[in-house]
Amino acid sequence: MNRFILFLLTVATILLSAEEKHEADCLILEDENSIICKYIHTRVNYDKNVTFDWIEPNGTISRTRNMLIPAGHGSVYDFRYIKGRTKGTWTFKVTDRDIITKTTFTIE
Repeated sequence: MNRFILFLLTVATILLSAEEKHEADCLILEDENSIICKYIHTRVNYDKNVTFDWIEPNGTISRTRNMLIPAGHGSVYDFRYIKGRTKGTWTFKVTDRDIITKTTFTIE
């Protein structure tokens, strides 16, 4: 019985750790006039390129940036200044191979 429970726990751990993680989040730091957006992914043992798109409230892409995530690293970030940005809800989009991850933030 104990071996069976141990086996189930081992299988569950392997399955949960095998899930790929893809998350994007942005933080607005008004006192520093900055918007910092971060992309988190499951660590891999090879270099990986991702593309960041900063999409204005009207749908215009104001910046596209290709970023290299070195092997073994779990995240990469980009930042922009708040001043001069269009007010409204922006979209931060990350393309990682065929996986697209998005988040939104609002500039008031």
